[in-house]
Amino acid sequence: MDLELTFLGTAGSAPTARRGLPAFLVRRGGYRLLIDCGEGTQRQLIRSEGLVELPEVLITHLHADHVLGLPGLLKTWSLMDRQTPLVVRGPRGLRELMRAFGRVVGLTRLGYELEIEELDAPVELPRDGWRVGAFPVEHGVPALGYAIVEDDRPGRFDPERARALGVQPGPDFGRLQRGEPVCGSTGEVRPEQVMGPPRPGRKLVFSGDTRPCEFLRAAAWRCDVLVHEATFVHEDAQRAAETGHATAREAAELAAACEVRMLALTHLSPRYPPRVLEEEARALFPSTVVPRDLDRLVVPFPERGRPTLVGRREEPGSRDDETVELVQGA
Repeated sequence: MDLELTFLGTAGSAPTARRGLPAFLVRRGGYRLLIDCGEGTQRQLIRSEGLVELPEVLITHLHADHVLGLPGLLKTWSLMDRQTPLVVRGPRGLRELMRAFGRVVGLTRLGYELEIEELDAPVELPRDGWRVGAFPVEHGVPALGYAIVEDDRPGRFDPERARALGVQPGPDFGRLQRGEPVCGSTGEVRPEQVMGPPRPGRKLVFSGDTRPCEFLRAAAWRCDVLVHEATFVHEDAQRAAETGHATAREAAELAAACEVRMLALTHLSPRYPPRVLEEEARALFPSTVVPRDLDRLVVPFPERGRPTLVGRREEPGSRDDETVELVQGA
């Protein structure tokens, strides 16, 4: 099953000509969810996946750069005659914020059901074969990070071992792979006799705006991709600590300690060229990328390769919709 992440907005508190405010679109098979919804998110969706009827929006915290895109997006879906329900989840205070939005822009007159859920983290929200984990982070206000975690998959089936135990190819092979015992010529054959060890699913972790903290370290342990804010460089570490943000070096230190496969730096400030942040992080953690808006991160199962960032080429004279593979995780 495909697992992809599209970086809809990679800037920090203020947008730039090339970077919008924070928003990430996660696609797992046919299921899509949005993490954060900064101003301009609906336009970025149109430029990438289109305004598909996402069933779920996750908000990390209630600072303006992470939520001001919500009212417009919700109203546009209503204008499109959306009928399917939507749930918006986030930290404490989300309901009051949405009530305020409703009074200003008329969210009480949407043509579809809107549910607002405040999360008491840490908490897990189960899905079919995967789950969303929300955990508290340190930003000076109620703030959450999120983890998209797939369940372990069955191990590989060994057909030669099954035949040696007297199981004939056909329906019984399928039953064993589904975890059911079958009768072979030598007696009962159990799945654990012919199946390899469970294979891990994939895990994406989103820091939100935060200082490095223990909950984030626990969530990020051996994840495939850690999307971590990098609002400051190391020489401004004191300012980062004062404002509840992280430096590129701190993000890299956490990624290295947690043995992640790829680190993606976001929430970039226009005060620094992106290459400066990338170089600072790569000095400690080489598998670091700095995505641009509308770049996609393709995350295969571990045995099939490493995460790959695919970005839109923006060189002079190139086509606006041209894409190029940028880098693979080490």
